[in-house]
Amino acid sequence: MKNTLTKSKILTLGLVFCVLMTSCEEEAPAQQTGKYKGPKREEDNMELIMTDSARLSVRLQAPKLLVMQNEDQHFTKGIFIEFYNKNGVKTTTLRADKGVQYRSTNVHIALGNVIVTNLEKNQTLKTERLNWNPDTKKLYTDKFVTIITPEERIEGTGLEAKQDFSSYTMRKISGVFSVDQ
Repeated sequence: MKNTLTKSKILTLGLVFCVLMTSCEEEAPAQQTGKYKGPKREEDNMELIMTDSARLSVRLQAPKLLVMQNEDQHFTKGIFIEFYNKNGVKTTTLRADKGVQYRSTNVHIALGNVIVTNLEKNQTLKTERLNWNPDTKKLYTDKFVTIITPEERIEGTGLEAKQDFSSYTMRKISGVFSVDQ
């Protein structure tokens, strides 16, 4: 009798051990394949200030920022950027529905209802996509662009401009504009 009871306990322990080993084996692959790929950080109502020689040069505001695993930044609920001259005077603003900053290239992209306003020249640029490189201080796009001044409305596809929008070059131009003779 004693011998039967011991065999019964050994069989029970063996079955429990097999069940535990089987359940452990099934969980391991699920943990390996479920690697998280979403944002590593989220910020609400963020503000970024850039300076040049201790002078304000750029101020960026965004309602929502997602910082991804590779450090790219996604501004999912819009962006508003102000550019300042060397005297600290605001010269240009940029507004868009969304934005992305690619960390590897330091290129910022404004997407959807992009509006750039040069406050000094009273010029407005409208497009659906605009790239900004703070290293070269250039704005550029290959998309359709409209520039509106008090006297002109110029349309074209493709643009390169200084970040303060003080000068620009457009390609494939059309519209109503004045020509000096």
